[in-house]
Amino acid sequence: MKKLIIIVAVFFAVIFFAGSGFAQDAAKVDPKHYKVEFENEEVRVLRITYGPGEKSVMHFHPEGMAIFLTDGEGKFSFPDGTSAETTFKAGDFNWLPAQTHQPENTGKESFEVIQIEMKTK
Repeated sequence: MKKLIIIVAVFFAVIFFAGSGFAQDAAKVDPKHYKVEFENEEVRVLRITYGPGEKSVMHFHPEGMAIFLTDGEGKFSFPDGTSAETTFKAGDFNWLPAQTHQPENTGKESFEVIQIEMKTK
């Protein structure tokens, strides 16, 4: 009986940690690059900063908007193994779907972004 309880506990732990590994909060898993500037029951506002060549860990963002404060170049890697290169200019803004990704600054300069994440009710 004790062996069965241990097996069931391990099974649930694996499921819990596997699921959370794909949907990790950027501000919690990468506080070097992500700072919560504001949060209420409707939105969360992140200040995102990356130095040249810096890379994050795989994490999740709900849908929202990104407002680019500086010019920059980046690469986004996705859990399925694909990636996308991007460039942006200060003042650009984009609506972003909910997604899991691993960002990287591929440019020679630091960049800064404000991301507004929508909360579901």
